Amino acid sequence: MMPAYFFAHGAPSIVLEDNDYTSLMKQFKAHAPKPKAIVLFSAHWEEAEQTVGANKAYSTIYDFSGFQEELYQITYPAKGNQELARNVQALFAEHGISSGLDDQRGLDHGAWAVLRLLYPDADIPVVALSVNRHLTNQQQYETGKALAALREQDVLIIGSGGTVHNLRRLNWRANTVDDWAEAFDNWLQSKLEAWDLDALFRYMELAPHAREAVPTTEHFIPLLLAMGAGDASRQAKLLHRSYQYGNLSLSCWQFN
Repeated sequence: MMPAYFFAHGAPSIVLEDNDYTSLMKQFKAHAPKPKAIVLFSAHWEEAEQTVGANKAYSTIYDFSGFQEELYQITYPAKGNQELARNVQALFAEHGISSGLDDQRGLDHGAWAVLRLLYPDADIPVVALSVNRHLTNQQQYETGKALAALREQDVLIIGSGGTVHNLRRLNWRANTVDDWAEAFDNWLQSKLEAWDLDALFRYMELAPHAREAVPTTEHFIPLLLAMGAGDASRQAKLLHRSYQYGNLSLSCWQFN
C-alpha cells in the first residue's frame, strides 16, 4: 500500500536550496514506488467547503512576494486527473463530507514547491485539495481518512504545510534552533509515534509552546490530513527534521 506523507514546504525559496532536507526530497522518487497520481492538500489553499482540483492542467501561482526573481520564472506544468478528482469527491460523499470541484485554480507554492523537488519532470497527474481551518482536529483527521482507499490504487497522498510556522518569530540570521520550537516538535513526535489521537486533537492545550508554534492552524492541518490517510496501519515515521531561521521547521513524516 502506498504510504501517505507530510512535507513541510518552508519558504518558497526552498526549491532553490541545497541542504539535507531538499536532498531527501530530491532523492524521494528513487526510493519510493512511482505513484499513478498525487493527491495533495496545501496549507495555502483555504476554502470553507472542501474543494477538489479538477483541472485538465495546472498553471503556477506565485502567491508570495519579496523573494528571488528566479522563483517567479519557475513553472510546474502538472497535468490534472479529472476522473480521480470525481473519485475523490465520491469518497468524501461516502463519508458525509461535502465537497466541490474547481477546474480553474492553479498550484500555489505549497503544492508546486514540494512537487518540483519530489518530481521535477511534472510527469505525474495531480489533484490539488483545499484545507479548512474551521473544522475540528478530529474532522481534519477524518477528512484524510476518507481518502485512505486511494493508497491501494497507487495514489500518493501528501499534506503540505509546517508544524512550527510562525513568521513573526523568524530570525533570518539565526544559526541555532529556538528551544520553544524544538520542544513543541519533540512533543509532537512522541504523540505521532504513539498514534495518540486524543493528545494530538488537543495539541493546542497540551503541547508546550503550541500558541507560538501554531499561531494559525492552516499549516498544521495537512499533518492531520496525511495522518488520517494512514489510519489503517497507524505507523508514523519521522524521515527528517531540521530548522531554518531559528524556528521554521522542515519535517517529513511517513504514514504507513
